[in-house]
Amino acid sequence: MKLNRAIFALVLAGGLATTWILGSESATENSLQKWQRHQGWGWVWGKDDEVGSLNEMTDASRLAAVRMVNYGKVYDLGVLYDRESFKWPGHSPGEIMSFRTPEGTKRQADLAFVPSDGRSTAWHSCALFMNDNVATQIDSLCHATEGDDNHWYNGFRESEWGGNWGPRRCDASTIPPVVARGVLIDVAGYKGLDALPSHYPISIDDLTGTLAKQKIRLRPGDVVLVRTGTLRYWGNNGADHDKIGVHDSAGLTLESARWLVEEQGAMMLGTDTSGLEYKPHPAEADAYADKYKSFMPCHNYLLIEQGVHIAEFHYLEDLAAEKAYDFCYVCTTAKIKGTTAGFTLRPIALR
Repeated sequence: MKLNRAIFALVLAGGLATTWILGSESATENSLQKWQRHQGWGWVWGKDDEVGSLNEMTDASRLAAVRMVNYGKVYDLGVLYDRESFKWPGHSPGEIMSFRTPEGTKRQADLAFVPSDGRSTAWHSCALFMNDNVATQIDSLCHATEGDDNHWYNGFRESEWGGNWGPRRCDASTIPPVVARGVLIDVAGYKGLDALPSHYPISIDDLTGTLAKQKIRLRPGDVVLVRTGTLRYWGNNGADHDKIGVHDSAGLTLESARWLVEEQGAMMLGTDTSGLEYKPHPAEADAYADKYKSFMPCHNYLLIEQGVHIAEFHYLEDLAAEKAYDFCYVCTTAKIKGTTAGFTLRPIALR
């Protein structure tokens, strides 16, 4: 009798485990508050919302992501930035300037805050003059606007919420700490290339083929990072603009971005390029913009229509080399009011 009960318990446990495994995708999907397959996210969090799809993170989802960590290995996804680094042409370069130096402060002993009693202690501090869209970054939901009223996510308009000291709704300070399951889709690796060629449009077939080869399934609520191979040429500080520029124009099409959000439930999308999306050849740029009513349709779709943040210039080479296709993704941005992106970041992947 006791043996039969033990066998029944094992069978029941096995059945429950099988049910959980087979139903894990639907369970994950049902646990999301607002995402709907075939529709995505949208303006569904209330008229004052500034966070978008990242609202879906919960204590439970963060805990599930952290539980993916088995080895304690850290992958640095940030790139080193300085005044020589490559950037998208629409942004200004950065400059870091010594504001206080040991020699300078000691020489100006007449300043009220400098001790004049012979003590040897001094300090360094720097002033930073840089664009808030450089190096490893996450675009905030105010970054892209559209229409005659220059509106962004959730209908916030420039006439009401713009200003000379930065946008006052959906700025980068509203991006919450991101802790989620991350998935690498190594399209360059799938194609057998060091990096995708210039102006390469990453299609849905590219994404599905890569995922099949990697034997990885996406889950609603993932942070999805797509590798083009561009950052293999960053070197120490991204100073080889010509070489990086050759590959930086490869990226997601609007159709592939839409598939990741509406059919797979991606909560945030990113690449290893300066702009995430496919950039057509200059000879085709006008026709492309006419077709999509924008020169950057993925930005408009993700940031404005769906409230999905965009991660750019994420260094994915180490993850790809070790075939580390899923991981715990962690990133926080500086809480600087009025900035349009979390910039010069150092996100990590944990395994």
